[in-house]
Amino acid sequence: MSYAERFKVMEKGLDLAQAMAESDRCLLCHDPPCSQGCPAETDPGTFIRKLRLRNVTGAIRTVKENNPLGGACAVLCPTPRLCEKACSATGISRPVDIGKIQRALIEHSWKTGAPALPKAAPRPEKVAVVGSGPAGLSCAAELARHGFAVTVFEERAEPGGVIRYGVPAYRFDADFLKHELADIESLGVKFVCGTRVDGARGAEKLLSQGYQAVFLAPGLWGAERIPGGDTTKGVYTSVEFLAALREGRIAEMAGQIEGRQVAVIGGGSVAMDCVQCALKLGARDAFLVYRRSFSQMPAEEDERLAALRLGAHFLALNQPVKFLADAKGALTGITLARTRLGQEDSSGRRAPTEIAGSEWVLEAQVAIEAIGNRTDSADWSGAIKVDRKGLILADSRTGKTSAKTIFAGGDIVRGAGLVVEAVQDGKLAARAIREALS
Repeated sequence: MSYAERFKVMEKGLDLAQAMAESDRCLLCHDPPCSQGCPAETDPGTFIRKLRLRNVTGAIRTVKENNPLGGACAVLCPTPRLCEKACSATGISRPVDIGKIQRALIEHSWKTGAPALPKAAPRPEKVAVVGSGPAGLSCAAELARHGFAVTVFEERAEPGGVIRYGVPAYRFDADFLKHELADIESLGVKFVCGTRVDGARGAEKLLSQGYQAVFLAPGLWGAERIPGGDTTKGVYTSVEFLAALREGRIAEMAGQIEGRQVAVIGGGSVAMDCVQCALKLGARDAFLVYRRSFSQMPAEEDERLAALRLGAHFLALNQPVKFLADAKGALTGITLARTRLGQEDSSGRRAPTEIAGSEWVLEAQVAIEAIGNRTDSADWSGAIKVDRKGLILADSRTGKTSAKTIFAGGDIVRGAGLVVEAVQDGKLAARAIREALS
């Protein structure tokens, strides 16, 4: 199998018959805890009930009306600690596979050409959405459904934001996203790609061009760096690495990684994606370096286990100190220091402390930093209030910023979060925009 083929295989979901069989396990709770456990209010209790009663069209409509990115959330959400965790509280032997049922419904709608959601009569107001990630797409779809003329401005060549450029294709491929975007475009949403809205001044310019409101959801495309990483050859950020793979530069990255030792620094979901991608690109060995313990990694358990099964070596309780390079500036290794865990910090996990005199060198020719994202060079300050990290300050219930008729949501407000959380941000902002313009 070629390297390119290794990134095209997305795990097949349930077919409709399998989804129906799984729905038959549902206890039909009167007040479904699974619905309460969904941050985007997708209401799995209702769509599973409808599917169990063989109302397939009604089940699909419930998902799409409540979640414009029902397919993406079904694939990418950590359902075991959200809706399915709530389901397990009912005492059922094992939770219903809610995410798999949801995905099956969405894919069935694409196969059968299920009718699009009804739209309200057109309204004269125009709304601009900045960024086509989950928050931006959600807001755009909700507004378009209610008759607003919505234009989404995207800096990159294709829409999708982080779910296009930040997730490996074997987890979420372009064809799946294409269908999801087609549903949103059918509502009348217009996409303008290759256009950067650069900060607060750019948002204000959109208002001056006749848009009555602006929703900001540009995401976080900057990356946190370890000192020296930006000047050492062979050191990539997770943003650079994953985007290169989604842009089709697989052979280029394989040429950098094949047969070499790779170190991925971080313990979240993005780090797991990076270490698995490195192994799929032919790394001789791929090490995952994390300063806390295995159990305190923020990545989901199934993501950690998938990386282990693929052959990743986990170096927990190790912290990078500095990158080592040869005379030409190319990476040769990383100085690591062992750590011990102390008292809990603000994250609710035990804080790592470096052990004096424990430094050692890990040989590596390639390193990928997956230690967090931050805002890029765009300056959102001015009429819009931001915090010390440059994140936009917005009301969590409405997305309202300090600037009139400018709203914001997704990672640019909350920091790196879940797809389902960004979807809810977009929905809440859309409701607030509708109210403001009505």
